[in-house]
Amino acid sequence: MNRLYEKRIELKKSFQNREKIFGGWVSLSHPSITEILAKAGFDFIGIDMEHTTISVEQAQRIIAACQGDNTLCFPRPVSHSNDWIKPLLESGADGLIVQMVNTPKEVENIIQHLKFPPIGSRSYGVNRAHNYGLNFDGYIKKWNESSTLIIQVESIEAVNNIEKLLEFDEIDGVMIGPYDISGSLGVPGETSNQLVIEASHKVIKACEKFGRSCGTQIEKPTEENIQDSFDLGYTFVILASDLFVLSSWVKKVKELLDHQC
Repeated sequence: MNRLYEKRIELKKSFQNREKIFGGWVSLSHPSITEILAKAGFDFIGIDMEHTTISVEQAQRIIAACQGDNTLCFPRPVSHSNDWIKPLLESGADGLIVQMVNTPKEVENIIQHLKFPPIGSRSYGVNRAHNYGLNFDGYIKKWNESSTLIIQVESIEAVNNIEKLLEFDEIDGVMIGPYDISGSLGVPGETSNQLVIEASHKVIKACEKFGRSCGTQIEKPTEENIQDSFDLGYTFVILASDLFVLSSWVKKVKELLDHQC
């Protein structure tokens, strides 16, 4: 657990210093898939529980698979409810990616769920996070300073509130969700629409102003589009996902098979 604490502190400092950070993304539940992705050397791997059927029990196995390869793991719960957040933290998550954060009040509630007193109101218990009680004291003393919180800005309401959201010191990073932003602007799916680009730019500039890390996801990562993202002002990128990798492979194989027919 000391190793995990050191990794958490190291990554948290990288977020705070707006250094380049690379994440992976898991949408499929089997931990073997996570173990394969972790070999790439990501700084962290996110678990998508919002748009998948991954359960808390399955997430715990994914978290263990990440940490077994010395990679930190940030689940994205399906809601802001502590019914989801608490068991993920108790399962050993190193932090959270929280979807659809729109208001300062929502940020306050998330911090209450994530952090122990005196910052928040997370309750005390014994589970995998505390090495089943063997590292209870060490864990609870170091959690507040080492855990990472990434919020997702995915609506025009959140874009307009961005500076108010970033007033909370507990936020380490912001991840922009262009698809949901496009929907909230009335141009669903048009992520290259000028309205979406302007909204994203507003968030990027606010993160720069407040010294927060700002991230995006790249569906088909190449050296060129990774550099393009950093040039736009992003400081962390999530490179594809298990789902994108498989669907891309299937598309190529389908084209090969079609040419054989």
